[in-house]
Amino acid sequence: MNVLITGGASGLGAAVARKVADGGGRPLILDRHPPKDDFEHMQADLADRRCAERAVHGLARAAGGLNAVVTAAGIDACGTLCEVPAEDWERVVQVNLLGTAAVARAALPYLENEPHGRIVTVASTLGFRALPDATAYCASKFGVVGFTRALAAETAGRVGVTMIVPGGMDTAFFDGRPDQYKPGADAKLNRPENVAEAIAFALAQPAGCEVRELVVCPSQEPSWP
Repeated sequence: MNVLITGGASGLGAAVARKVADGGGRPLILDRHPPKDDFEHMQADLADRRCAERAVHGLARAAGGLNAVVTAAGIDACGTLCEVPAEDWERVVQVNLLGTAAVARAALPYLENEPHGRIVTVASTLGFRALPDATAYCASKFGVVGFTRALAAETAGRVGVTMIVPGGMDTAFFDGRPDQYKPGADAKLNRPENVAEAIAFALAQPAGCEVRELVVCPSQEPSWP
């Protein structure tokens, strides 16, 4: 199984890539940075639609097609709407939402040529519950929720679409933030490998069966329900 994974060089994307490889699949990494593992990859900025599209086509052609896509890339810019520079705010939406759409759009022709082509998008519990100082991230992830549901309806019977909704994960996602926006010392965060297991479960469903939406969070996740 050829699985294209955005954000596959770190965090959840890297955990998904290892899970795919451990299962005998072929991870194809699209990221701004090369992966630590020796997986096929192309470097691309998801905020640049044409760059993202070229990377999808390049990886798909080199691999001889795509069986699945997992859009795990994601960024954030914390702060009030007036504090976050407009360029940083807009980049969050470009990467998280528009990048997801660009990759899915470029990948669909390949997936439609496969008997069981699948797309797994990665939303967030903050795609359902808004928090202050997170307007960019919430806007992007609320958008991913709507985009995924509409795409699932649009491609029903041709390409399977699953939305994974993770809670907080123990990754580098929180690095570099002001302390007020970092999880507290007592925060219960999920391992990205646990979420990768859920994604692998969605990808492994037989023809005619799809996991449409799946919430995966630590048992004490504060943002769910």
